[in-house]
Amino acid sequence: MDVKKSQAVRCLFGTDGVRDVANRGMMTPEMALRLGRAFILFLAERGIPRPRILLGRDTRRSGPMLEAALTSGMVSAGAQVRTLGIIPTPGVSYLLQEGEADGGAVISASHNPAEYNGIKFFDGAGFKLRDEDEAAIEDYLGDPLLDDWRPTGASIGETEPLLGGMDRYVLWLRECDPVGLRDGWTGVFDCAHGAACVPAKALVAGSPSSLRWIGDAPNGLNINEGVGVMHLSALSEEVLRARVPFGVAFDGDADRTLLCDSRGRVLDGDVILWVLARWLHGQGILGSGLVATVMSNLALEEKLQREGIRVFRCPVGDRYVLETMHREGSLLGGEQSGHVILRDWVRTGDGLCTALLFLRACRELEEDVDTLWDRFARYPQKLCNVKVRDRKAVMESPLLRETLGDAEAELKDRGRLLLRPSGTEPLIRVLVEARDVDLMGRVTDRIVQVLESIKG
Repeated sequence: MDVKKSQAVRCLFGTDGVRDVANRGMMTPEMALRLGRAFILFLAERGIPRPRILLGRDTRRSGPMLEAALTSGMVSAGAQVRTLGIIPTPGVSYLLQEGEADGGAVISASHNPAEYNGIKFFDGAGFKLRDEDEAAIEDYLGDPLLDDWRPTGASIGETEPLLGGMDRYVLWLRECDPVGLRDGWTGVFDCAHGAACVPAKALVAGSPSSLRWIGDAPNGLNINEGVGVMHLSALSEEVLRARVPFGVAFDGDADRTLLCDSRGRVLDGDVILWVLARWLHGQGILGSGLVATVMSNLALEEKLQREGIRVFRCPVGDRYVLETMHREGSLLGGEQSGHVILRDWVRTGDGLCTALLFLRACRELEEDVDTLWDRFARYPQKLCNVKVRDRKAVMESPLLRETLGDAEAELKDRGRLLLRPSGTEPLIRVLVEARDVDLMGRVTDRIVQVLESIKG
C-alpha cells in the first residue's frame, strides 16, 4: 500500500492547525497576534497585499480573547477582517467557497476539552492550507520582516462583522436534503455545546421534524464535556430513552459527525462512508473511488470492492484525505472519526452536511438504519491512546521498534497494526485489527505495556 504524505517540516502546526491550552504555550494572545501577522505576510508575498479575511470561532470562553489578538495581528499587517462570531468551521469554508474573501481563520480546538483552543487557516477557495503553506507561515514567525513590516495611516487594515453569514450557510444546508426537511425527522441531535447549536436548530425551524436536543446549552466551559462525538454514550442513552430511530452527534466546531441507530449502536465514519460511497456510485458522481485513512476498518475496503468501488488509503488527517482525493480523482473521502468530505458539496469536513446527506442516502437506497451495524460486520479493532512525554523520542525507541517487528510477524496476514503519534495531543495511538479477538488483545496489550515503560 502506497501511503504518501507531504514532507513539509512544521513545528507549531499539527494535523489541524496550531493547538494548545488557551493562554499557555502556543495559544497565548501574543502568539495569536504573531500568527495573524505571519498569515497576512504569507498572503501579501503571494500577491495579495491587503487581503480580505473571514474569521470565525466556536463557543469556548477563550475564543473572544484569541479573536481580539488574532484580529489585531491581521489588521496591523493591513488585512480587512470580517468577523463571523460563533459559526461551524465548515461555515467559514462555505462562505470562502462562495467568494467572500481571500482567506479565512477559525479559532477552535474542535473535539478537545474547553481549556484548549486552536487556530487554523484557510485559503480563498475554502480549503485548509497545505503542509508547505503552514511551514511557510512558521518561517515568517522567525523572519525580521514580521516585526519590521508595519503599515501606517490608510494602509492599516480594518475589522467589521459580516452580517447574515450564518443565515446563508443554513440556507445552503437546507438544499442538501430538502425532502427530508419537508417530511421531517424524529431523532436526537447532540450539538456538543459547540458551534452546531445555532445552525442545527435553524436548519429544522419550520419543518415538521420532531427532534430532541442534548449538548445544546453552551456556557463557554462545557464544550465537548460529556457530550458530542467524543462521548457517544450520552447520545445512545438519549436515543434509547426517547425510543427514536436515530441520533446524530457533532464535535465542538461541527466538522465531524457520528450517528447511532435506534438500539444506541454507534455508526462511525466507516459506516457513513460505506453508505455514501454506494449512493454516489449509483448516481455516477463518486469519481474514481473512495479515499479512506489507514485507520478505516478492512471491512469497508472489502465490502466496497465487491461493489466495484476502489478504496485509496492515506495518512490520518482530513488534509491528507483531500490531497489524495485530488490526486486520485475521488469525490468522496473521510475518516473513521467522522470527518467526511463530499467534494461536490464541501471543501472540508462538514458534520451537518454529512448527516443530512447520509440520511438522504439511506432514504434513497431504501436502507434500514437499524440493519447497518450488523451488516457492516467490522473486523475486531482495538484503539488505545497512551499518554507520553515526548512523542518523537518514543517513536524512535529501539525497544519499540523490536516490539513492533515481533507483533507484525505474529499478525502476518491475519490482521494489521498501526502506531502513530497524535498531531494535537501528547499521545501515541495504537490500532490493532485482527479476525482473532484473542490475538488482537494480546498484541495490543504488549505494545501498550512497552509504550508505558518508555514514556519518552
